[in-house]
Order: sequence, then C-alpha cells, then structure tokens
Amino acid sequence: MKRSYHVRGATLSNYGEVAGRFGLDAAAMLKRFGIDRRALVDKDARIPAEGVVSLLEASALESGCETFGLRMAEARRLSDFGAVSLLITHQATVREALMSVVGYRQLVNPALVVDVDEHDGIAVVREELLLTGRGAMRQSHELAIGVLYRMFRTLLGPRWRALSANFAHPPPADLTVHRRLFGPICEFNSDFHGLTCGRADLDAPNPSADPNLALLAERYLRTLPAPEGQSLSQDVQKAIHLMLPVGGAAIGRVAASLGFNERTLQRRLAAEGADFAGLLNDVRRELAVRYVATAALPLARAADLLGYARQSSFSRWFAEEFGQSATAWRLSDARVEPEFANV
Repeated sequence: MKRSYHVRGATLSNYGEVAGRFGLDAAAMLKRFGIDRRALVDKDARIPAEGVVSLLEASALESGCETFGLRMAEARRLSDFGAVSLLITHQATVREALMSVVGYRQLVNPALVVDVDEHDGIAVVREELLLTGRGAMRQSHELAIGVLYRMFRTLLGPRWRALSANFAHPPPADLTVHRRLFGPICEFNSDFHGLTCGRADLDAPNPSADPNLALLAERYLRTLPAPEGQSLSQDVQKAIHLMLPVGGAAIGRVAASLGFNERTLQRRLAAEGADFAGLLNDVRRELAVRYVATAALPLARAADLLGYARQSSFSRWFAEEFGQSATAWRLSDARVEPEFANV
C-alpha cells in the first residue's frame, strides 16, 4: 500500500541559502523534483514529501556537501513549526512539547514519526520517516534530528547537551558540521535515528511556559482541519515502524498501543480494505531496503531490526520479496550509495 504525504513549505526553510552557498540554482532544483518554488517563501504551502527527500539527496550529491540537510537545520527556529510553535513554546516541559509535535504531526510533518522510550534514567527519542522508495534519506534524517535538537536547546537553554545524537547511516568524511551543532556526541551506524538524553531533561521546567497561552494555542489548533486525513491503516503502519526495531510488532502489541483488541483492529482494517499482515509486510519491505543498502549494517542485525529471530527466516523472506538474496541485492551496483567529496 503506497502512501503519499505532503509536508509544509517550512520543511525547506534555509534551502535557498544553503543551495546558493554551494553553487546550486535553487529554483531549478525545485522544478526538477516537482516542487513549486513558492514553497521557499510560503511556509504553509503543501509540497510532496518524497520530492523533498529526493531534492535534498540530489542537492547534497551535486554540491559535494555531504552535510547539506544538517546545514539547513543549523538556522531553524521554533516558528518553522507553524501554528504548533506557539503551543510548543508555552508547554511546561520538553516532554509536553514533544507530545505536541506527536499529537499534531499532521500539521507539522505527517511523514515524520517521533517516539520516546524511557529506561534506567535515559530517554531515547527516535524519529522515523514513513516514506517508500529505495533512495537514500540521509539528508532528511539529519535535518529532522538537527531540528529536534534545536527545539530541545531552545526550550532548555543553549548550555543543554544531549547524551548522544544517533544516526543509522555511516559518518561523513568531515565531522565539522556535526560537531558544531551537536558537539562530540554523534554516534553513527546506530540502530536508530534520534537523540538520547537524561530522563530528567524531559521534565525540566520550560522558563518560557505560559499555561494560559498554551491553552489558547491548543484550542486554536483543534479548530484547524488536518491537511490529510489519517486512516487507521496509517496509524498501524506508524506503530509497526516504531515497534519493529525494538522487540517486534506483533498484532496484539500494536492493537494495544492503539487502544483496540486484535479482533477489533482486524475488523476496522478490513473496513479500509487493509489487513495487518499486509501492512506489516509493507513496512518490512521499506525498512529492509534501507537496512540492506547500508553496507556497514550486518545482515544478521538487519534481520533482528525487522523482527526476525533467525537470519535464515529473514533470508527466505527477502528472497521471496525481492527475487534475490539480500547479499546479492547489497552487492548490486544499482544499490550502492553515492560517494561524497570532502567539504
């Protein structure tokens, strides 16, 4: 089941400046990927999410700037979240601010999923992009993590530091921009994209909080129509994306996370012309493409992240789905990610 998402023009905030700095014609690049150039000035314009991902990857490759997305993130402000920014700004804690981003994902970026997992005094804030296709998404992930990190620092102050900034892809040739934004805490070839921080950081008081303004912002946001209707199938896929890498996505667990029992979930999905097994397989296919294309990730670990207890089971499934073994797929020249020059 192919999904199509549209995001706000604010996703491309600072794109023109970074493109110009590295000799790219921003308007021509947008046109090539079917994005209206008005998105550079109209932050509420709706633009195709997959087009944005492809635009950023092509911009990084053609400019020779491997940190293109992260450079865009460096100058981001809370106002780029649009109407949701007022609610974020005046929430009492970072935890409540994060829940605002999660709760109003359709208004912020419907293609982005954020999840918080807490254990042993550590909070793991993971982000995932719900997009199909085989292309790399390095720039979009780094942009999203950079924006998330800047949100934390805006709320907690410039001296705040995460415990780690995690990236599932390999490190760039030059770490200067990563160290400038995050400091010496970046971890590459990680199991997830996101941040870790002290659990107490999530509940630290926000000095800018104003409960009255937060309430007014919440009431206003509830009057806004969602730009895209959210189906139960999409909610299930979102849950699968989040659960597969951390213990699997059994139907009972997914149903419980959405407030259903298994039979009710299956019945509701059937009414939408979908079924759980098909949605699970769709998500596995999307994630398998990313994991197998990442040469630094062992195939045994890819199998684990996709919810397979045995690599042999994963290997059989992959061959059935893609017509060749995961090893052959990885070695194919068509799957090799582009190399970048140092910047």
